[in-house]
Amino acid sequence: MTTTRRAAFTAIAATVALSLGVSACGLITKDSSSASPFAGAPATASGNPGAPIKKGLTIAFLPKQVNNPYFTIADNGGKKAVTELGSTYKEVGPSSGSDTSSQVSYVNTLTQQKVSAIVVSAQDAGALCTALRQAMKNGIKVVTYDSDTNPSCRQVFISPATAQALGRSEVQLLAKQIDYKGEIAILSAGRSATNQNTWIRYMKEELKNHAYENVKLVKVAYGNDDAQTSFQQTQGLLQQYPDLKGIIAPTSVGIKAAAQYLSGSTYKGKVQLTGLGTPNEMRPYIKNGTVTAFELWDPAQLGSLAAYAAVSLASGHINGMAGETFAAGQMGLVEIDDNGVVLLGDPTIFDKTNIDSYDF
Repeated sequence: MTTTRRAAFTAIAATVALSLGVSACGLITKDSSSASPFAGAPATASGNPGAPIKKGLTIAFLPKQVNNPYFTIADNGGKKAVTELGSTYKEVGPSSGSDTSSQVSYVNTLTQQKVSAIVVSAQDAGALCTALRQAMKNGIKVVTYDSDTNPSCRQVFISPATAQALGRSEVQLLAKQIDYKGEIAILSAGRSATNQNTWIRYMKEELKNHAYENVKLVKVAYGNDDAQTSFQQTQGLLQQYPDLKGIIAPTSVGIKAAAQYLSGSTYKGKVQLTGLGTPNEMRPYIKNGTVTAFELWDPAQLGSLAAYAAVSLASGHINGMAGETFAAGQMGLVEIDDNGVVLLGDPTIFDKTNIDSYDF
């Protein structure tokens, strides 16, 4: 990560700490259910923050999709933190971003292997619950990151930012680019993706504001976090809606695929594209004018924070109760909110003025 990038996230953390008078990432979010983080039963005791960090643990990361560049960056951040804490990191997961049954099978296998903690980005909020509850009954700690399960199916959720902030900001970005008028579409990942659906809900809420009275959402398309499918869905949107002015793709796979299509078509410069992507993948499309601006948090820090939470749970420092805090390396002391959520921080907007300052 560049010095500029580290400084940016240090500034975010400091701002959060000042505004709350607590830890760097201990923001309060109301995007999750208030249900207990413990398999349907309330936690009865806090952890012991004075206990030593356990070494020799096995922390398993289960992303939505392996070999997805976004999750590769996030999980490498987790691997670095786990290794530095003296434990063993492993990653397993499906090659498809919509293979929920495969995610369930991986959870069951990890439970049989008696890993210390499972860190999972859920393809579906409820589909993993039976398997994850069984894992917790067997003493395995469960942390979700990027995309949550139902709150009763994990102990802690590491959220990249509030769903409301992400959903609304993507609409705001696109609206400016199309001068607040015209037809727009959303290119999402899978139909059941928890994070995508929550962001889209807030996008629709934002579009109800008077400022967008001349902006019309015509369709939500699904690329299933597959590059070819997302490319084809982009093509289909433009064939179905020839007057389309903009696309929001809140998925790193989707935004890159859409940019690839637009870049080689007559729609380049005429149809605006924004959403969530990584600077290294989107840099060519910023440079050639296909994309004006997009946003994202630091996925490596997201994975790192998830790893610290998993090790803290497995060491008995925390149990996932509201108000508990744990150390997260350079991110400082972070606090769990009333919903069992820890927030990484606000996303960064990337455009031609700053994209060369970031390397991830």
